Amino acid sequence: MRCPFCGGEDTQVKDSRPAEEGGAIRRRRACPSCGARFTTFERVQLRELTVIKSDGRRVPFDREKLARSIRVALRKRPVDEDRIERIVNGIQRRLETEGEQEITSRQIGEMVMEVLKELDQVAYVRFASVYRNFREAKDFQAFLGQLDAG
Repeated sequence: MRCPFCGGEDTQVKDSRPAEEGGAIRRRRACPSCGARFTTFERVQLRELTVIKSDGRRVPFDREKLARSIRVALRKRPVDEDRIERIVNGIQRRLETEGEQEITSRQIGEMVMEVLKELDQVAYVRFASVYRNFREAKDFQAFLGQLDAG
């Protein structure tokens, strides 16, 4: 593993332990070249996933992008980082086990909406406003009307 600080290629594992309820291994590493310490995570990847964007482009599935979008929706909400990791893990596992190698960004967005609706309604509305491209206050009103009716 290359050191993210100096680029040294001979980092050493100092400690390994299970993480994310056994779904990953957390490794503490040290770089003998610069002395820096950092953490890496090793996860099982069942299959390579490709995301088909709304404009037709195909890009590799990016777990960190998914996590970032969920964190943005949950910013300043009472949800801890472990919970966010479990959400991301759950969505990724679901995508990997559903059998399709190519998935649409819409499918991913709908999965996130499902989870956020149950978890935190403010985050749900925030995510929906970006995901569904709200442009005016009336878009929010219509969405909130559906939320109250459902």
